[in-house]
Amino acid sequence: MNRLTKQQEEKIQDLLSQMTLDEKIGQLNQESVSIVGGFDVPFEELIEMMTDGRISQEEFEKIMSTAEQDYHEDDIRAGRVSSLMIQDPEKVNELQKIAVEESRLGIPLIFGLDVIHGFRSVYPIAIAEAGSFDTDLFEKTARMAAKESRAHGVAWHFAPMIDVARDARWGRVSEGPGEDPHLVSEFARAKVRGLQNDHSSPGNYVAACLKHYVAYGACESGRDYNTTSMAPYMLYNTYLPPFKAAVEEGAQTVMASFNDLNGVPCTVNPFTLRKILKETYHLPGFVVSDANAIRECVTHGIASDEKDAGIQAVNAGLDMDMGTGIYRDHLKEAVEEGKVSMDVIDEAVERVLRVKMWLGLFDHPYVPEEVIGTYEELPAEHVALARKAAEESIVLLKNENELLPIDPKKKVSVVGELADKREEVVGAWSISWKEKDCVSVLDGMKERFENLEYFPCGGPSTEINEEEIEKAAEYGDVIVAVVGELVSMSGEASSRADITLPGCQRELLKKIMETGKPVVAVLMNGRPLALEWEAEHVPAIVEAWHLGIQMGNAVASVLSGDVNPSGHLASSFPAVTGQCPIYYNHPNTGRPGGKSKFTSRYLDASYDSLYPFGYGLSYTAFSFENLAVEEREDSLAVSVSVKNTGSRKGTEIVQLYMRDVTASIVRPVKELKDFCRVELEPGEERKVEFILPKQKMGFYNNEGEYCLEDGEFKIYVGGNARECMESTVNLSF
Repeated sequence: MNRLTKQQEEKIQDLLSQMTLDEKIGQLNQESVSIVGGFDVPFEELIEMMTDGRISQEEFEKIMSTAEQDYHEDDIRAGRVSSLMIQDPEKVNELQKIAVEESRLGIPLIFGLDVIHGFRSVYPIAIAEAGSFDTDLFEKTARMAAKESRAHGVAWHFAPMIDVARDARWGRVSEGPGEDPHLVSEFARAKVRGLQNDHSSPGNYVAACLKHYVAYGACESGRDYNTTSMAPYMLYNTYLPPFKAAVEEGAQTVMASFNDLNGVPCTVNPFTLRKILKETYHLPGFVVSDANAIRECVTHGIASDEKDAGIQAVNAGLDMDMGTGIYRDHLKEAVEEGKVSMDVIDEAVERVLRVKMWLGLFDHPYVPEEVIGTYEELPAEHVALARKAAEESIVLLKNENELLPIDPKKKVSVVGELADKREEVVGAWSISWKEKDCVSVLDGMKERFENLEYFPCGGPSTEINEEEIEKAAEYGDVIVAVVGELVSMSGEASSRADITLPGCQRELLKKIMETGKPVVAVLMNGRPLALEWEAEHVPAIVEAWHLGIQMGNAVASVLSGDVNPSGHLASSFPAVTGQCPIYYNHPNTGRPGGKSKFTSRYLDASYDSLYPFGYGLSYTAFSFENLAVEEREDSLAVSVSVKNTGSRKGTEIVQLYMRDVTASIVRPVKELKDFCRVELEPGEERKVEFILPKQKMGFYNNEGEYCLEDGEFKIYVGGNARECMESTVNLSF
């Protein structure tokens, strides 16, 4: 990663010495494009009215037709704006011209946007892509997103989202890479490399913004924006590692999360922002609030008013205010009153300027004319990468009697409302996609299967049509039922108390099963679902998530057998909702779950997951033999023989786990430490080797100290967290 030159650092200090207090505060202010005129309530309330059904989409659009957009041109000219969220390259250039050529100091704007899983070329949601366990893929898809967004003037991604999430009720589990700190950390590192490391051209890289810092994924009851409480060892061992890893990789910026952590909102938390993120991890750039989060500190009850909230936030180490105007309106007075020091302001401004300098915005502030419009038609290589990502993210959960793959010459009935919805393939928090690029499941299957008919039959938002079910059974040799969630059912503000199939879809599957025809369930969803009935009764289940623009082609490739599924789960699946949160790397407890009454179990459900972390089937089979663990001076060398015992080529994801059997704090029953993808021909056997550094076998205690303790360790290798070979080793560090 490129570092700033001496001349660039001197330029930053020169600008800082020339800036007025107003101009300094301006660099800490991100504005939203304001919608003005045409209605009698604030725009935010108008959005809420549409969201909660008080007005319809049509009524909203009618009101908006008389509104105008305010881009804060006068404030930009006066140096009072540092950042905006826009993706129109011509408007970006227009506003950038005001900042660079008409403001006193010519400091460029930085344009940011939520680019969670792709810009125009939308690839799988993070919980799906993480299941590929393919770090090269993670990096390539991020690099693709960076190039596409930079061509639209967006040089700052509010991504990657690296919250460890263990509760599938939480809607935002869709945006993150799952439940395991190691996998999430490797995902984070790869995304940062992809977004930031290609400096061959100013248009090839963006600044990453890690979110949501920190422990947002542990929101109580899986309810979005809710409180989080945890012991320090849990924070250090589970929720902080991905952020530490990403900052080590060079991530430039971080977004503070909405939630309070142990009673202190992360927006105003000096312990997490200053002590850990800046002083311990050495974040090179700045911290931005989440939208409206400084104002919400008043609602939290930790600030008396907006001015107090702003003072607490900036003093805690939050450098940029996203959209409230609180810094703009109150920091100058706070400085004059001695409640905020100039040193605090100068440090924050310096961090913002450093990121703008690192991005090359001082030398290349504009989107080149020849680049504008580059991605109106997607390049073939971007489409191909989106498809590869989608194919690798699909997880085969069940395949009774080898029902899959389906012979493309067979008669196939496709059922389910979701099959024919192109707009439902892209997943939550997709902003810049176009429907013309999206391939629905039905679109893809029509291209691959010669004899196919579609019967909607019902879905998450429509009722069952029994006449269509009869027609589907009459036509098809096999019925492919596409079921799951609408995009709006996962993502931000989309927590669910019941994560079984929504609407009439379980009943739909029951009625289809009653026809006697073989049934394949293809799941489109943004979270792990509670599939107890489906797992027991439906002979084949394919977890296809929301896979992005090439979803239909990827699903068709897997169902037809053109692609052998290789994805494994990045999150455990519960049998029933009441098991949530459920995750593989839990403590053992003094009374581990079992058949006896006085153990950690439920009376009416299993204590274990339905499908564990790391689980995924293939159209072939793999065996593991000859596990060997060799102690070296600074590491363990772990090897295992993996053999393809089936009749076709396939890819297994070999997973290395560890357990610290006895320690000064209770440790998880298993912890993922490494993984690799291994492609094998039929009958081929290969020795897979891992090097586990002893330094990575420790843990943080409740004082935040990293500990390596002598004792017994169990080493596991397998194809998922539940089914592993095991060896024991005693170590002295």
